Amino acid sequence: MNLELRHLRSLVAVADAQTFTDAAIALGTSQASVSRSVAAAEQALGVRVFQRTTRSVTPTAAGKRIIEHARRVLDEARLLEEAARDHAAEIRVGYAWSAVGSRTLYLQRRWEEAKPGVALVWVQSNSPAAGLANGTVDVAVVRRELSDARFAQTLLGTERRYAAVAATDPLARRRFLRMADFAGRTIAVDSRTGTTTLDLWDPGVQPASLRPVQGVDDWLTLIATGQAMGMSSEATVSQYPRPGVAYKIVRDAPPISVFLVYWKDDPSALIPDFAGLARQAYDDGGTAAGGSPSGAAAG
Repeated sequence: MNLELRHLRSLVAVADAQTFTDAAIALGTSQASVSRSVAAAEQALGVRVFQRTTRSVTPTAAGKRIIEHARRVLDEARLLEEAARDHAAEIRVGYAWSAVGSRTLYLQRRWEEAKPGVALVWVQSNSPAAGLANGTVDVAVVRRELSDARFAQTLLGTERRYAAVAATDPLARRRFLRMADFAGRTIAVDSRTGTTTLDLWDPGVQPASLRPVQGVDDWLTLIATGQAMGMSSEATVSQYPRPGVAYKIVRDAPPISVFLVYWKDDPSALIPDFAGLARQAYDDGGTAAGGSPSGAAAG
């Protein structure tokens, strides 16, 4: 028979109460149940934990050591249960660059109204699964489909694509751009989390080259200094205004699909509620979120 926490609780209760009767009262169970648990623990351990007489119950020399270990195990089990309760009181949402852009505040407020007492925590992680793969978050917002069979995903909505150019670039004076305006240019991209690839362009109007970056600051610096152009979702426009960088909608660019991804075998019970509110934020078109372009992820 294997040791169970109920066996350890009985050992500690008997040691503290010094009688099986009082231990049963403390545990809210019967004396017979406590006796069975102590006997099961002694059988599993192969040693006698208590010396019993008609008047007293005292730990043996080995029993004293075992009871101290049992206390530590029970303390760790209590901490584990507390950690699980704390985790259940929040949902952690991973994202690569800017959560859901200007929709983020709107979604945060709606969540607080719908789920008071359950924290919505945003966690930035510039990785393909936005922190989901390493267990940092419960769910993640991504802007390209993941091939990892461990994850399930659901579509939240779509976002428009914007060009990012240096404020001194002649293209910055345009009201909007088209895909052909990138022809022959260098485009800064984040290959880990971004959505910009050469496949977006027709042959003959493709950029001259793609320049890899390691994050949004690197991306913005290259653009502001005129070393590259960029293309990103509408979230970057609202989330990362930067002196020296002008954002222009790309009229003929395909939209970006925004997905919510989570573990197939261990999804948080809060995911359906979060997904529903997130879809509603996208259905509202961003106007309820503040009216400016929204979304996330650049490159």
